[in-house]
Amino acid sequence: MASAAADALSKLTIDDLASASPNLHKNLSLLSPDQVELAKVLLQLNQAHLFEHWPEPGVEDDEKRAFFEQVSRLNSSYPGGLASYIKTARELLADSKAGKNPYDGFSPSVPSGETLTFGEDNFIQYENVGIREARNAAFVLVAGGLGERLGYNGIKVALPLESVTGTCFLQHYIESILALQEASCKLAEGGPREIPLAIMTSDDTYSRTIKLLETNAYFGMKPSQVKLLKQEKVACLDDNDARLAVDPNNKFRIQTKPHGHGDVHSLLYSTGLLKEWFAAGRKWVLFFQDTNGLLFKAIPASLGVSSVKGYHVNSLAVPRKAKEAIGGITRLTHKDGRAMVINVEYNQLDPLLRATGYPDGDVNNETGYSPFPGNINQLIFEIGPYLEELSKTGGAITEFVNPKYKDSTKTAFKSSTRLECMMQDYPKTLAPSARVGFTVMEAWLAYAPVKNNPEDAAKVPKGNPYHSATSGEMAIYRANSLILRKAGVKVDDPVQDVFNGQEVDVWPRVAWKPKWGLTFSDIKSKVSGKCSITGKSTIAIKGQSISLEDLALDGALVIDAVDGAEVKVGGSVKNAGWTIEKVDYKDTSLPEEVRIRGFKINKIEQLEKTYKEPGKYSLKP
Repeated sequence: MASAAADALSKLTIDDLASASPNLHKNLSLLSPDQVELAKVLLQLNQAHLFEHWPEPGVEDDEKRAFFEQVSRLNSSYPGGLASYIKTARELLADSKAGKNPYDGFSPSVPSGETLTFGEDNFIQYENVGIREARNAAFVLVAGGLGERLGYNGIKVALPLESVTGTCFLQHYIESILALQEASCKLAEGGPREIPLAIMTSDDTYSRTIKLLETNAYFGMKPSQVKLLKQEKVACLDDNDARLAVDPNNKFRIQTKPHGHGDVHSLLYSTGLLKEWFAAGRKWVLFFQDTNGLLFKAIPASLGVSSVKGYHVNSLAVPRKAKEAIGGITRLTHKDGRAMVINVEYNQLDPLLRATGYPDGDVNNETGYSPFPGNINQLIFEIGPYLEELSKTGGAITEFVNPKYKDSTKTAFKSSTRLECMMQDYPKTLAPSARVGFTVMEAWLAYAPVKNNPEDAAKVPKGNPYHSATSGEMAIYRANSLILRKAGVKVDDPVQDVFNGQEVDVWPRVAWKPKWGLTFSDIKSKVSGKCSITGKSTIAIKGQSISLEDLALDGALVIDAVDGAEVKVGGSVKNAGWTIEKVDYKDTSLPEEVRIRGFKINKIEQLEKTYKEPGKYSLKP
């Protein structure tokens, strides 16, 4: 229980309880001393309505105790307790009713950051620095959501990243971290060092995430490297006075909803995990979302930027078109001198610019993009300054409230609301001296989230990203094909096709495990001679030391090699290959993960070779 709240708000006497809430007073004998104190806090906060329906002692007593167990959880899991939550809620609800502009007094400008082009010299240099730094990093995966919005009933991290190898998102992330770990430790002195992974889950995803990990032997990572943090929900609010909402399905429960991914900061602090990492000499913590399959292609160079520039906070970003529905990284300077670099949501950025001397608002510059880069919610923090800041705030992040009012009087809600917080709002609390920057990468390399179901994706205006399972998978093949092109491979142009109502470019189906190609330098060193891949082709590379030499691929090729097996692949490989067959997402005879893509792969013919023993091999059909 939050002791400060208890000290300040438990001045009510037992006699006061009798008049404030007779029904509660009758049931005091059921409660522990701590629960009585919590009851006093609730009454002091004008929450007596929670007890109006309580029956006499002896009736539903277990439910009454369970109510206080829930209240205790809500109180202890929020920095400052329920008293702080309700106080903040009343302030934010009052601002919302008054229509207060959160950016009043601030002027926007373009912050400083680094813009990188894949394969150029400075990109490669930053990648090399990032690989060295990786052994000093820890990763945090924010994975509190189910895939219901996608039309998938499992946890999102269990979805296949692509259909060629069937690798799921969580497996890809873990294998990428392990590949970073190995590459970093080869470059650094002092022997191997494990890179830890924390996964923020919720009630919806916690047990399923554990099951996915345990069933698959943690995808090769040591169980001790992985820590699961469970996010609690927060209380819902019924009105502008922040009266807590009774659960419509259980009168002895407070209705709760997710608080947002900003909780990751308070969890890292309250569990002591951040202190543990810092004490172990770690320097960086990298936050990433659950279904962006391209992210790790951008991680090494971005981490290199953080190291070279000395950024306390580095937001990974992509170029954004003016008014595109993605937040913009913006420097805000207040007329009182305060300044911060944060994400401003797209629907707030344009009016903010217009109100502060930019009559055209958010417009594209000579590059064809807005000067405000697009936030993709992948963040790199330097642990020392981060821990110092959290020791002051407890990990509390600036919150917002978004009530849906019944009418223009703004006196009643259509349904209960709650406070929310976002991971990327952390810089709002930082001093102006904090070094906050960004790293912009091309979207084809860094950003292809999977979050929209087929019906919603098909309604997206032409030319805008679908952000669906269909576009997410095709983006993997596009990125891998473009990287191979940059490395000197002749890769056929894509053809356009429509799946689940979405027109996409279909590139050759190129897939590889992270340990094969973590950086551009890695990949370039494994490609030589005149290599070519036709548009109908599929290639899956599952091994670290597989090199392509004068390979002409027109079909399907799968190479799987254990560590220590060096395989040179060349010559002409021609077969019927694997075809893409369209499917209807309404066809319930198919698995959900296939339906939401709108296609399946038919494996007609392939050359498949597996090398299970270390050694040197040559594959030249």
